Amino acid sequence: MHIDLRQVGALFMVGLPGLTLDASSRDLIDHYGVNHFILFRRNVDSEQQVRRLCADLVRHCRKQGLAEPLIAIDQEGGSVARLPLPFAQFADARSYGEDAQAPEKLREYARLCVRDLKRIGVNLNFAPVLDVCPRHRGCFMERRSLGADPERVAELGALLVEEFQKNGIAACAKHFPGLGEAVIDPHLKLPVVGDPLHKIMSCDLLPFKRAVGAGVAAIMTSHVLYEQIDAENLATFSAKILIDLLRRDLGFSGLLVTDDLEMGAVENALGVPEASLRAFQAGADLLLICHDHDKIRAAVSLLHKACLAGQVSDRHLVQSFQRINRLRSCFLRNGD
Repeated sequence: MHIDLRQVGALFMVGLPGLTLDASSRDLIDHYGVNHFILFRRNVDSEQQVRRLCADLVRHCRKQGLAEPLIAIDQEGGSVARLPLPFAQFADARSYGEDAQAPEKLREYARLCVRDLKRIGVNLNFAPVLDVCPRHRGCFMERRSLGADPERVAELGALLVEEFQKNGIAACAKHFPGLGEAVIDPHLKLPVVGDPLHKIMSCDLLPFKRAVGAGVAAIMTSHVLYEQIDAENLATFSAKILIDLLRRDLGFSGLLVTDDLEMGAVENALGVPEASLRAFQAGADLLLICHDHDKIRAAVSLLHKACLAGQVSDRHLVQSFQRINRLRSCFLRNGD
């Protein structure tokens, strides 16, 4: 299929440098067709300001003839929450997961979180975390995980998916196929998980399987090497994990988004443009780059060249656009 540069840009989600729609971000929209964005703490000063920023993103994308953007955030609670006071503040997931009243408290968290996100114009929350994580083993996800019991993580994770989505915010389960046993933070270096396949299947995958059953709109990949599944490729670059395991075996048909491709686990080995191409070829739909706009431009250009050279399947391109559009139509107030 013939595809132009601006169409390829719609396969990327990017970060913004500050509190307003700046010249570089406008250029990504105007010339590269990028129309999906992620917000961080650096983008939030007040409710009025961040609401204006989201509205400006929508307005500028429409002005350029692009579809209305997906606007995402990591509003997990605890150490990973981007909205400061006076927005609602939440405990970390572990505190909820170990509470006897977890279902009731998580419903309240989801209700307040949805209220805040809809108020400012965000339509996709990169939550819940479904990593099954043991205590006291030095695992870096310990506080962000709902617990060490896969059944409980699955139950509470599915509850959060349903609560977010029935109230109009798309949920994204992360980090597939499970970061819970990793000690090294992929923001810094490549973690390796050597658990046997039967443990991964019975423990780590159970919450994701339940989330798929609950209709989760999106799933995020992890930058981790799972030696017993694919000894050569970390999950974000592994068709065995993204296509065979997630799509075929678990039956997931929603949007598959990468974790940030600027993380050390990826960029130290490949660089962001090559990583973007590899991730898309492996089965990802939406490529997340959170900081450097020059790397985003290079990544869009490289993926475009690969599409023109026949290095990306037409079928995958069509399916990825369809999945993005399906999420948009379900969760954007003015979706098309």
